[in-house]
Order: sequence, then structure tokens, then C-alpha cells
Amino acid sequence: MQNKPIVYAWIFARGGSEGLPGKNIKILNGKPLIAYAIQTALESKYIDKVFVSTDDAAIAEVARRYGAEVPFVRPAGLASSRAPERLAWRHAIEWVKGSGLPEMEVMVSLPPTAPLRTTEEVDRGIERFNSGECDTVLSICPTNRHPSFNVVRIGDDGLAELAAPLEAKVTRRQDCPPLYDITTAFYVTSPAFVLLEDSFWNGRTGVVEIPEAHAVDIDTLLDFEFTEFLMKKKELG
Repeated sequence: MQNKPIVYAWIFARGGSEGLPGKNIKILNGKPLIAYAIQTALESKYIDKVFVSTDDAAIAEVARRYGAEVPFVRPAGLASSRAPERLAWRHAIEWVKGSGLPEMEVMVSLPPTAPLRTTEEVDRGIERFNSGECDTVLSICPTNRHPSFNVVRIGDDGLAELAAPLEAKVTRRQDCPPLYDITTAFYVTSPAFVLLEDSFWNGRTGVVEIPEAHAVDIDTLLDFEFTEFLMKKKELG
């Protein structure tokens, strides 16, 4: 690929986790959870470097063991559950600017909580971004619930009604206009856009569709156990 942009992957993994304590290095089917994100990034044909931003020494040690660079300790103020992760993104961008490394032209965020995404899917996201049509590229999958069919709101009278009823009556969700869930598999954007805007919705947002089976986001023990079940089922299949 000629004139290949400099692409750095960042895995943002703070030590605190209210839903599942220690989840980022909890052993999932034989490996720490964060190892899957690192491996995905290392196998990419576009990603030049893989970094982990963390405030936690144990996460840092595991990340280095699996091949990522951990160039700093994330400040505590950027590692609380109340701190917007975009501030940690900006901190990482500013670190690169002062590091002496080649300028990061494309930033890929790979949340460690989505271990079933594939490198091929991430690379498709980077390719979509490199087309120049988007400020950010997200991963999506078809939603299983639809506000015009099986999502309700409660009115002032205490009764339920469809959240977004259609003019034409539908008797199957599949007959509704297609909608999608945003997944946490990956986010691809530019450092300039992250520094300028507080939301990816402030720019042109492109998408890459991935299978629902790859879109699992681990937040609870049930999510963790379900993901491990899917992994073992794939191995046996």
C-alpha cells in the first residue's frame, strides 16, 4: 500500500471495574482478557504500533508480556469510572506528540472487552476510514430489538406504548426498517478529530457491520461466561 498512513492502536484498560472486578486481566479461555485485543492489533496489516493506556501495574505487566507497549501510567483523574474515555484518548494523543515517534495519523481504539472481534474486521474499519469519507468508523451489528415493534415507553397514564410507532402496522420485527446496535469492537478516527470534537456524532460517521456473535461486550460475569462458552464451542466445532 503506497503512502500508508501511520496507524497506532490504543487499548484503554483502567484497573477499576464495577461490573466485574479485575476483568481486563481475568483469564478467559486460557488467556487474560486484554491479550485478545493485543493479539488482534499485532496481527493487523495496517497497525504500526500497539499501546496500552492503564493506571494499573498488573494490567501493564500483562500487556507488555503479550507484546504491547505501555509508555506511561494513566493519570488517576483519567482512570475513574466518571471520567469520559475521550479524555484518555486525548491524553494518549498528546503523549505521542511529545514522544518523538512518527506522527499518528490514524487512531484505532480496541476495547479489551470485545475479544471476539477479528483482525479482518478491524482492518476493514481502517480501510473504510482510509477512504477519506469519514471522520470516525464504528462497528455495528443488527439489533434484536426495534423501537417500532418491541421497545416501549410508559405514558403519563402508566400504560405502555411503542417507543416509535410506524404509520403502517407491522406484525414482525423483520418488517421494520433495519436498525443496528453500535458495538465496542473498534473505533477508527484521526487524532485531529478527537482533539477538536467531543463526540463522533459531530462528524461524518461510517460503519462496518460485524456478526452479532463477534459483538459481545464483557461487562458482567454473565457476559464473561457466555463469551467463554462461545469460544469453547468454536474450538469444539
